Amino acid sequence: MTDHFEVHHRDAAARIGELRLADPVTTPCLADDVVTDAGSLWNAEREVPAGDDSQVTILPHRGFPSGTADEVQESFAVEHPDVDYPSGVVVSPDTAKNHGADVYVVSGAPGFVGHAPSFRDAVLDVRDAVPDDTALYLSGVATPSNVATLVYAGVDLVDGDRAVVRGTQGRYLTTEGDHHLDELDELPCACPACQQPLAEFDREDCVAHNVNALEAELARVRGRIRQGRLRDYVEGQARHEAWTTAAFREFDQQWGYVEQRTPIERDSLLLSASEDTLRRVEIQRFAERVTSRYTPRLDDYPLLLVPCSARKPYSDSQSHRQFQDAASYRGHLVSMTSPIGVVPTELELTYPAQQYDSVVTGDWSATEIEFVSTVLERYLDRTDYPRIVAHVPNEGYREIVERATAERDIPVEYTVVDHPTTDESLGELNAALAGEDQIWVQEREAATLRAVADYQFGDGAGDVLFAPDDFELQGRYPKLQALDGDGEQLAALVPQYGTLSLSLAGAHKWDASTVPTKRVKIDAFVPHGDVLAPGVVEADDSIRPGDEVVVEGPKAFAVGRATVHGSAMADATRGVVVDVRHSEET
Repeated sequence: MTDHFEVHHRDAAARIGELRLADPVTTPCLADDVVTDAGSLWNAEREVPAGDDSQVTILPHRGFPSGTADEVQESFAVEHPDVDYPSGVVVSPDTAKNHGADVYVVSGAPGFVGHAPSFRDAVLDVRDAVPDDTALYLSGVATPSNVATLVYAGVDLVDGDRAVVRGTQGRYLTTEGDHHLDELDELPCACPACQQPLAEFDREDCVAHNVNALEAELARVRGRIRQGRLRDYVEGQARHEAWTTAAFREFDQQWGYVEQRTPIERDSLLLSASEDTLRRVEIQRFAERVTSRYTPRLDDYPLLLVPCSARKPYSDSQSHRQFQDAASYRGHLVSMTSPIGVVPTELELTYPAQQYDSVVTGDWSATEIEFVSTVLERYLDRTDYPRIVAHVPNEGYREIVERATAERDIPVEYTVVDHPTTDESLGELNAALAGEDQIWVQEREAATLRAVADYQFGDGAGDVLFAPDDFELQGRYPKLQALDGDGEQLAALVPQYGTLSLSLAGAHKWDASTVPTKRVKIDAFVPHGDVLAPGVVEADDSIRPGDEVVVEGPKAFAVGRATVHGSAMADATRGVVVDVRHSEET
């Protein structure tokens, strides 16, 4: 059981945690700070309480070299029951297992940090072997230019050893790399160590600067984690070194590890600044759910394909209002965009469709065209539209539509003459839909609730949870509510995230339905507000952060949102795992 480390905030594999000492320390941070700031005796020998000859050894200052005997490494586990300080154990990626420690130091880190596949394998092997709510410590490897990538992969603690050594060698470290002091024309930093002329700046000052730069970068990283935007930062920052660029791309290919830890909803910006964004879990997950879970309920009407807009949600943009005015809601509107793919209008609020921003140049790359055309093709596989009206510019968009429809027997009509919002183009759009029936407001809003249910809970969930013979609609978009036939609320659409928030009645209906239920089993208590990790008996592995979950126990039934993934709930010994919305005693 971990007594001194608790995770408070997560951004995929990266975490904000607390190491509880005399003065608590916030991770990710320098392990050196645990000594200097918190008064800990880490990195020093401990005395065993009188009358007890049990070995009590804590975290070493550096990891053991690769090849250190297993019994030597395992002897560093702290297991003394009468000593109240964080326990640590040195493990190798090959021998890692659960020792009940708070911190796991990975031996031989300098041997694999710097080589992306080896770094990936080491982190995955150790994380797979130890509990989720324990800290991972890599010693002797952190620099200002690589620490963001280390944390992004799941590292919680580093030290200043490498920064110190490089400083004694006259290497001046920055977030962009390192420079020999002789190469500098001026000091590009405002830290205390750099507040002097370059001619007086010596290697001792260089050591101080390097540590300052590393601590400053860790502060930036912690801020990005709190914002839910570390990946945005890493995509740019990691490019200063080849191996860090390769490292985050290696983790993009570890779908199980990263997807499990990535929230299904956020209200923070997702920035698409490079083609690497296409590989992000949030983008791939949205595309997969739209093409495997979402069921179009308006495909009796023509499919109206339109370009995306800078303003989100799309329906608030001037261009999309012009499209709908010209179309008079006589077609099912679906937006095409990079990096998202295709966005049915019913899902325009759903993360990340409402939260992304992209660099607009007017040109589509070959990779973007391939990705979006593949998503559109897969989307069309699940639909039965009578025809397509493509109100899209020629640049990129038309090629995507042509690729996706090349093997299909479906009429496609293009209506943009020069630009989508010119009077002539809008007139062509209006004419193309002449004679088509209008999709009425209530039909659109009912389709929205069912589409979000499909996306959130699984294929066909909308028709099961909101069956036409037991469903009433209340409110106006985007503040929609689903009621059962007796007028009791089942769910409400949360405009901020584009997801459904279930009531107890809705949770019971979900639990009793054929739709797979994400379930957390608890001990014999009635939760009010939160479910803490010690109260969890079992949790579905399919649970992701932000998922709607049913909470069941001998004395209670509840519904809420998961704050961690399912396997972390089962592993954790501290912290909140479910934010409970409604509960009842059973």
